[in-house]
Amino acid sequence: MSFKDKFKNFFYLEEEEEMQEKRQPAPAQTPRPEPPRQAEQDWRQKDRRKPAPERPQEGPNVVSLQSIKKSSKMILSEPRVYAEAQDIAEHLKNKRTVVVNLQRIDHGSGTRIIDFLSGTVYALGGDITRIGHDIFLCIPENVELSGEISEYLYDEFE
Repeated sequence: MSFKDKFKNFFYLEEEEEMQEKRQPAPAQTPRPEPPRQAEQDWRQKDRRKPAPERPQEGPNVVSLQSIKKSSKMILSEPRVYAEAQDIAEHLKNKRTVVVNLQRIDHGSGTRIIDFLSGTVYALGGDITRIGHDIFLCIPENVELSGEISEYLYDEFE
């Protein structure tokens, strides 16, 4: 197929020519027309679809006040058993910042809780940071953390 024929097919000019040919007397032997290609059929069907109803234009910086209100809550948690780690993960899933104090739980269970919460914040795109001796800050993805706490402060309390 030549470039001219492709151009005609693209702009439906071929259909107009076929209409003119039908008006003229047909020769003794007419070649069988080629069936439309799948891509052309898909393209024509897209034109037949109804356009989506227009929604009011919203800028890219429009944020619901309700989402801000939910994200501004901070939870303080002091788990005493490993099972409470799931409750902390639920708060993170609801985009709430959680401060976890592990001073009232044994070291082994505390380590397991931190491992569980590390996986949770990783999956949610958040972050976990140690802010004191056995105190951790778990933040979801919608919260930005800046600044650092020096490591030498941890050693003073141990």
